[in-house]
Amino acid sequence: MQHPILIIGHRQGIGKALTEHLLSQGHSVIGVSRGTSELDHVGLTSLEKDVRDLTADDLPQALSGLVYAPGSINLKPFKSLKEQDFLDDYSINALGAVHACQVAEKALREGKGSVLFFSTVAVGQGMPFHASIAMAKGAIEGLTRSLAAEWAPHVRVNALAPSLTDTPLVSKLLGNEARAQAAAERHPLKQVGRPEDIAALAATLLQSPWMSGEVVGINGGMGRLRV
Repeated sequence: MQHPILIIGHRQGIGKALTEHLLSQGHSVIGVSRGTSELDHVGLTSLEKDVRDLTADDLPQALSGLVYAPGSINLKPFKSLKEQDFLDDYSINALGAVHACQVAEKALREGKGSVLFFSTVAVGQGMPFHASIAMAKGAIEGLTRSLAAEWAPHVRVNALAPSLTDTPLVSKLLGNEARAQAAAERHPLKQVGRPEDIAALAATLLQSPWMSGEVVGINGGMGRLRV
C-alpha cells in the first residue's frame, strides 16, 4: 500500500494494535480519535477529533485504506433496553462508519483502497443480552456487502467479526481472574481474543487484492464449533 491508511479509533484496543502493526510494516497511518494517542511514530499522523467532525480537507488526495474501529458493548436484558440504547449503539457503530466512508470515498477511489469494518460474533451466533449491539453490528454487515458491490472494482470492503477481545472496552467483563477464566471457557479454544491477533488478520484483509464483501469470523471457535 503506497498511500496512507486512515484508522478511526486508533488510540486504544484493536485500533491501536492495528496501527502499531501497520506502522511496523512500513505503512503510514492517519489516526483519528477523540482522545490523545500515546503512539509516537514518524509514520503516524494523529488527529484528535470526533469522527463526525472529520472532513475531506483532513485527508490526503488518495488513501490505501480505511478502518473503522470504534464500538460499544451494551449488554442488557431486552426488557431493560430503552430506545435511546438502540439509537446510541447504532450511532457509534453504524452511522459513524457511514460518515467516515462518505468523507473518504473520493480518496479511497483515487488510491484503489480497501475498507475494513468490525462486526461481532453475536450477529451470526445468537446470544442473550446482545440485542442492541447485535442490531447495530448487523447493520455493519449489511453496509459491508452493499458498499462492496457499489464500489467494486475500485474499492474493496470487508469486515471482521471477532468474539470477546481483551481491550479497554471489555475491561468490566474481564475485571477479575474468575470473570476472565469464565469468558475464556465459553470459547472452544479456551481463551479470549488478543488485540494483536485481530490486528494481524485485519492487516491481511486490508491488503488482500481479491477479497471483497466478506465478513470473516475470528472468535476462538465460537462461531462454528461445539466442543
